[in-house]
Amino acid sequence: MSTMIRAILRPEKTYIVMKSLLDAGFPGMTKMDVFGRGKQRGLKVGEITYDELPKVLLLVVVPDADKNTAVHTIIEAARTSPKGSFGDGKIFVSQLEESYTISTGTKD
Repeated sequence: MSTMIRAILRPEKTYIVMKSLLDAGFPGMTKMDVFGRGKQRGLKVGEITYDELPKVLLLVVVPDADKNTAVHTIIEAARTSPKGSFGDGKIFVSQLEESYTISTGTKD
């Protein structure tokens, strides 16, 4: 079985996370620009509240045995300080039932 990892990151951390995953042996991923907010409900600067902050969503599929390594790699590369900060992102992990290669139609 495989695991789907969805990582929501600060845009400025995207390159280092992608490079860290590649260096750790996880070359395949999908990147999307997204907008959202976490539990902190956005960012307030003076009287203005920014409740839709730019983020990047990375989708990575790994073998179940490599799940912890991939998650740890993302966490270490995405943190903005040694203990992390609000807004550094979120990782969602779920089982992937099936996947298919479009060009061949084969089940992976």
